[in-house]
Amino acid sequence: MPVSSVVVRRVALANAVANGLIVVTGGAVRLTGSGLGCPTWPECTDGSITPTAELAGHGLIEFGNRLLTFALAVIAIATVVVVWRSARRELRKWAIGSFLGIPAQALLGGVTVLTGLNPWTVAAHFLVSMVLVAVATTLWLRSREPGVGQLLVRRPIALLITGIAVAVGAVQVFGTVVTGSGPHSGDPEAGRTGLDPELVSQLHADVVFLLIGLTVALLVALYATDSASRVRRAARDLLVVELAQGVIGYVQYFTGLPVVLVLLHMAGAVLITAYTARLLWAVRGPRTEATLEPAADAFATTR
Repeated sequence: MPVSSVVVRRVALANAVANGLIVVTGGAVRLTGSGLGCPTWPECTDGSITPTAELAGHGLIEFGNRLLTFALAVIAIATVVVVWRSARRELRKWAIGSFLGIPAQALLGGVTVLTGLNPWTVAAHFLVSMVLVAVATTLWLRSREPGVGQLLVRRPIALLITGIAVAVGAVQVFGTVVTGSGPHSGDPEAGRTGLDPELVSQLHADVVFLLIGLTVALLVALYATDSASRVRRAARDLLVVELAQGVIGYVQYFTGLPVVLVLLHMAGAVLITAYTARLLWAVRGPRTEATLEPAADAFATTR
């Protein structure tokens, strides 16, 4: 029997939330020094799938995060099933992408453990998670509407929004480099990038300033052109999250990177990714919504 759109929306929302939560729990593993609580993969220790008494709390924390990956996989499979049984064929590629990211992350996580928490593989592990958060968020948002309609903003504004998405990606990449150069390695024996933490932190902050500037410029352009309210709301909310994330980042830096603030900063990275996906989604209205005239005609009337 076909699955209703309500079921698709609810399962897609659960998938998006789960993808965000596992990033935060993974951060907790690193911040508690439990990254090698299970020193091998796919087993926890040689000859044992579960942690041994010798590994104590670190083993339980790392093993618990691995179990959450299975829970996420179940939700991702459920998402594929309900989408496939619904009438929304255009959502299938998003559901498949969200599912395929789980085994990819599991393999990358195994490489991360087997390489002793190499900071570059840890960074890759986090960045893939951000991609999955964006995919899951887009799937959920699209499941709430009957289909994708036409562009609601002028082409130059759409290009600016694309630039903001690229800047968000750059912020995330530099953020992982900062983390790989800092004290929270996930295990006392794990290596660091060897880069100057102050230098990479400054580069990260510079890209954040660029991102905030682009988002402010976008808001000005959206209000100046009287763009659709859904796009203005998405841009405004993204700016609020960016500013909050920036405050947390500065406070954690000048207070010696306390674990709680670092974890909040990771949660903020998830939110920025999700709100950026929402902004990209918002630029096109539902299939039944009236859209702006073509950008070329709109510009012609102002000359």
